[in-house]
Amino acid sequence: MEKPISYPLRGIIPPLVTPLLNNDTLDVEGLERLIEHTISGGVHGIFILGTTGEFAGLSYKLRKELTERTCQLVNGRVPVLVGVTDSAFTESLNLAKVAVVCGADAVVLAPPFYFASAQPELLEYLQHITVQMPLPLFIYNMPVHTKVIFSPETVKAAANIPGIVGMKDSSSNLAYFKQVQYALRDREDFTFMVGPEEFMSEFVLTGGHGGVNGGANMFPKLYVELYNASVARDFEKITPLQQKVMQVSTTIYNVGHYGSSYMKGLKCALSVMGICSDFMAEPFHRFKEPERLKIEQLLDQLNYKELL
Repeated sequence: MEKPISYPLRGIIPPLVTPLLNNDTLDVEGLERLIEHTISGGVHGIFILGTTGEFAGLSYKLRKELTERTCQLVNGRVPVLVGVTDSAFTESLNLAKVAVVCGADAVVLAPPFYFASAQPELLEYLQHITVQMPLPLFIYNMPVHTKVIFSPETVKAAANIPGIVGMKDSSSNLAYFKQVQYALRDREDFTFMVGPEEFMSEFVLTGGHGGVNGGANMFPKLYVELYNASVARDFEKITPLQQKVMQVSTTIYNVGHYGSSYMKGLKCALSVMGICSDFMAEPFHRFKEPERLKIEQLLDQLNYKELL
């Protein structure tokens, strides 16, 4: 049943939240509901163990179990991308080996965090690790958390490394997007996707391949419709869909006072919608009752049932 990915990969690939019951126990029923919810919404793939999946707060045991269960539940219906980012070279490879055995289609790798690497070191790291990777690899630019950016020159060089097939950028830097697009102008086969959903549409309109958008956990149909309208350059459809995406972004993600409010709001909304648990891995915690009531009100204002 497994189908090979054709490149460039296109569409909406939600960075799946990791449903948890406690710090080291998956909400298995919630995971199944979440996967069915997103696939029935028309998404073009699923990405686990990214930033939205709280990968850095999960044990290796839990990452392995999540990979196994996700691949089983998806069962080849859409491509599965598995985040293998780690500060340890060997641990990234270990999870990639789990991913290939489970039937995943590709892996996603951000720069090792804690010690910031220079661009020559980062390129060597990619050259060394890709040789040993058992699956195609997407590089993941997330400088706010890794303290390292893939420079456009490094991205261009990485695109020539056999086995590296694409990039997800979450820098929220429009000038950087354009610089990378220009650097990749002769590589039509190299996937370039954007994380921030606020300008996914503009990105696709200017040649980008799609979005790895957190909101697609909640409202997959909305993001798929916006992507499709953008590909078709149907501006009459784009405008109201974009406004709805901005309503999600400026409300659900902004309850609370900390950098974790995006994750807390997203998980709380999924809990209110009856999809999965909103438990968050320590040191973070789910919203308490006042914030949860606010999320309930915001979902009602979104007329969220109409978006399902």
